Amino acid sequence: MQRIYTLALATVGLLVLTVLTVGVDAQAQIAFVSGKDDNWGIYVMDDDGGNTRKLTRGPGGKSSPSWSPDGKRIAFVAQSNGNDEIYVMDANGQNHRRLTQNRHDDWGPSWSLDSNRIAFASNRGNEWWNTDIYVMNADGRKLQNITKDPWFDYDPSWSPDGKHISFISQRKDDWGNIYVIEVNGENRRKLTDGPRSEWSPSWSPDSKRIAFVGMADSDSPDIYVIDADGGNPQKITDNRWLDNSPSWSPDGKRIAFASKRGADWNKRNGDWDIYVMDTDGGNIQNLTNNPLADDSHPAWYRPAFAVAPAGTQFTMWGRLKQVAR
Repeated sequence: MQRIYTLALATVGLLVLTVLTVGVDAQAQIAFVSGKDDNWGIYVMDDDGGNTRKLTRGPGGKSSPSWSPDGKRIAFVAQSNGNDEIYVMDANGQNHRRLTQNRHDDWGPSWSLDSNRIAFASNRGNEWWNTDIYVMNADGRKLQNITKDPWFDYDPSWSPDGKHISFISQRKDDWGNIYVIEVNGENRRKLTDGPRSEWSPSWSPDSKRIAFVGMADSDSPDIYVIDADGGNPQKITDNRWLDNSPSWSPDGKRIAFASKRGADWNKRNGDWDIYVMDTDGGNIQNLTNNPLADDSHPAWYRPAFAVAPAGTQFTMWGRLKQVAR
């Protein structure tokens, strides 16, 4: 009887601790690029704009931060011998490792669902105007060209369900539209057919929508959202300045982006800041307000102990096993 009672107490305790752990809303993080300290670097802040810290040091600009889905690493772009290369570092800014090395440029890293592969754009196969989308292992090995066309393909974004990669392609009949391709390079589809440039596609956490930057009906870039099949396009910002680089919150309820709204055009610096808004474009909030340097390219991540949205992961107490909802 004593053994049964003890087992029952342990079971109840485990359930209580599990509920408490899953219910803890850990502070989500946003990585971004900033020109503070007279050098472009990767920074991280809480998603309310607090607790900002710099992750990269040393000479040369760093850009395009991308969180691995497991939260352990951040891929980014840095210059080496005059070329842009893909690097990866631990989420605390330690242990920098260069993944690519060639005489051309590599940029725009985006992680696979399992954090084992990285998609990126490169002109390594030809001249600068002919770039393709490549996939490699997270250690830089097993490189694969998945687009293999004569056009300018860039801005890859790996869908959270791991099945597709969206990207921008500039072709002879347009200035840049959104395409989607399976990760093995098959079944390429064109999602948009706008008359002007589009860029920076970003998948929603449920892989059902894509946010992007477009100039369909104005001279200034705005943030748009479309369904993953290209339907139901919606313009969610309408700003006479510039909006750029959307990134979805882990719960799919908000979008972070960079903007020049509120810029003082008499100043040379300090125009770009990081903002967040609801997915319908409402409730815009300014997270950074740095008058001396630009802040851009936000990338959102929520720590493992947070309440996770459907389709992502939460952490159960005990063996810290990752369990998919």
